[in-house]
Amino acid sequence: MEEFTMSVEEGLRLAKRVYAGKDRYAEAPPRQPAEMERSRASLIPKAPMLYAVIVDPAIVDNPDIPSYQPHVYGRCDPPALIPLHMKEIAVTTDCYLDTAFISVRGRWRLHCVMGSRRCDCRLVVPFGEQGSILGVEVNFARRSYFTQVVHREVDHNKEKFIKNEHKGFLKPTIFSLMIPQVDGGCEISIYISWSQKLLYKDGHFSFRMPFTFPEYVTPFTRMAEKQEKIQLNVNTGTEKEVIFHELTHALKEKSRHVGRFLFLYEADAENWSTKDFEFSFSVFSSDIYGGIMLNSPSIHDLDQRNMFCLCLYPGSNQMGKVFRKEVIFLVDISGSMQGKPLESVKSALLSILPELAPTDCFNIIAFNEEMYSFSSFLEPANVDLLESTTQWISKNLIACGGTNIMRPLNEALRIFDENSIQSLGLLSKTKDAVPYIFLVTDGAVENERTVCHTVKSHVENGGSLSPRICTFGIGSYCNHYFLQMLSSVSRGKYGAAYDQDSIEPEMQKWFRKALFPVLTNITVDAFDDLKAFEVYPWKLPDLLIECPLIISGRYEGKFPNTVKVEGRSADMNEKVINLKVQNSTDIPIEKVFVKQQIDLLTAQAWFFESMELEEKIAKLSIQWGIPSEYTLLIVRIEAVEQDMTKKKQAIDEAVSLVHYVTLGFGNQIATVENIPPGSEEPRDPNAFAVLGKAVSCCSGFCDCFCCFCLIKTCSKMSDQCLIALTQLCSALSCFACSECCVQVCCDSG
Repeated sequence: MEEFTMSVEEGLRLAKRVYAGKDRYAEAPPRQPAEMERSRASLIPKAPMLYAVIVDPAIVDNPDIPSYQPHVYGRCDPPALIPLHMKEIAVTTDCYLDTAFISVRGRWRLHCVMGSRRCDCRLVVPFGEQGSILGVEVNFARRSYFTQVVHREVDHNKEKFIKNEHKGFLKPTIFSLMIPQVDGGCEISIYISWSQKLLYKDGHFSFRMPFTFPEYVTPFTRMAEKQEKIQLNVNTGTEKEVIFHELTHALKEKSRHVGRFLFLYEADAENWSTKDFEFSFSVFSSDIYGGIMLNSPSIHDLDQRNMFCLCLYPGSNQMGKVFRKEVIFLVDISGSMQGKPLESVKSALLSILPELAPTDCFNIIAFNEEMYSFSSFLEPANVDLLESTTQWISKNLIACGGTNIMRPLNEALRIFDENSIQSLGLLSKTKDAVPYIFLVTDGAVENERTVCHTVKSHVENGGSLSPRICTFGIGSYCNHYFLQMLSSVSRGKYGAAYDQDSIEPEMQKWFRKALFPVLTNITVDAFDDLKAFEVYPWKLPDLLIECPLIISGRYEGKFPNTVKVEGRSADMNEKVINLKVQNSTDIPIEKVFVKQQIDLLTAQAWFFESMELEEKIAKLSIQWGIPSEYTLLIVRIEAVEQDMTKKKQAIDEAVSLVHYVTLGFGNQIATVENIPPGSEEPRDPNAFAVLGKAVSCCSGFCDCFCCFCLIKTCSKMSDQCLIALTQLCSALSCFACSECCVQVCCDSG
């Protein structure tokens, strides 16, 4: 993000060239807030934004009121980014169960480029929790662009759009898209859609969408219309009473039904939103509740089996008796974890240890190529031991060496096996504690499939007594699908943090979600009576106090009117919950769960190396427009070119590839070389210094032809052309030398 913020900072400086006029509302140049002057972090977008990508600073001017501008030499490298003026913004949020689908329509104007010139524009969209892009459409005077998911093996115009690829994510929560060749003064209409998860805590669902606009996106003119609209639809899928606790914007309730709401806000805004769009609600129920919803497939569905969704919520009265826990923490201390990653992991670990009860047991194993254990067995989590644990962590969690995951995992499984034998005895068939293994790593290793096979066999042999393996991946170099597979086969909880600033808060949420189950070893009796069924995830996880159990799948046969769900509660008794089955046409089940299905199928396809699963994932990805590991996200153009002699003709061609929109399968080379997560190649902080500094060396060789341009031009010449140019320069030099010799000889004579 450093390069991006530098580009925006330079863009704001360039914006001073734009003349606002005498009767304009805003001053020119746009005034920067005080916090912007203190930190570049404030330049990171906190709402959907559009920027002009300026390579040649000479094109920057007001397209309506051209003004005298001193000529600027040189180029911006990297290009400067000038935030565009926004004229309209409309947001529609549809919430189903634990997922929100957001669509944004906005209208911007390229107010900072001469009417006779063009430049690229860059769309930047910040997401909320676990955001996933679904599509972008762009329309302006000359062209229309739209994103499309295509098969990875597509050959159509492959060479053309592969050459024009660009990075799709600035960071995991900020999506970016380039829009080529927009005319100065043009209005640009954009439609963006994405999905993100609702957060659940203490019986409350909450939603946050970045929606804070800086003042410099406000149009110059006082009379410019600025329209703002927010629509919110909520469908909880239950027949329980729903209570709203927070709405940050002035939305008015338009309709209310059992478990469903519609809110709307629409007005001509004097100022754009200066706070994020947030809301929260709770479903009133003191005990565990839920339901099962059924959908029939559409005629366009690739899978014509019926769909089901099972939802189970912990309720608000679950803070009493808790499960006893046995926990082993496996912490990667390889060289790549040095610095902030390992410090964040240590802080998160030290924050969760005091939350263990005195009756709980724990151990810590740090690993690189070697293994360093706090103890050879499980220790009670009493206060005195926790104090010595802090000292041990400070002394032993030091980053160095490589990565070996198999050895510490086998050691953790051995400890649990020995502990189970001692605690169960020969006749007992149950155990009063839930075993956990928490694995934290930032690397990818060669034997990942072997690790998964080992855990899978252990789970199948150990049954409900096997530990839940909860995995947490740091950065993009680890194989997140390996970690998802490892947690899925053992009923564990997967978590991730992709940038260093989010490691500690995301780990703390991950720990607290996984460590406090409400119901374990869950079974559904109706599955045994169906002809066939397919469920995601395939191993039913536990119901957690901060994470509702929501699963989906396909089935053949008939569901009964009521389904019995059984599980073990914290008092070691079997608990039975009866869930009502209903046909639901209001909730698009496949749309809500297709992202989860694609992720889980990708983990399976990687694990089993299945071409059949890869093809299934690709078809789902293309059908729903969700990028996957086996598809490509490209930008297509529907251009309307108009000249004086021909009518308008529409063309359809691939123009660019949006790169890095998926996680990938890890980077073993980066792991071996201990490259820190989130590291990027540093750029020269003085890269913008070329702006205006080329005057001294360029003024003598035409006002419009500088050394930078000459070097850039020469770099694109063929070898033969360069040889010819070199020979020409040599010949001219010889002529100059001979003329000099003649003058010297004549003068001496």
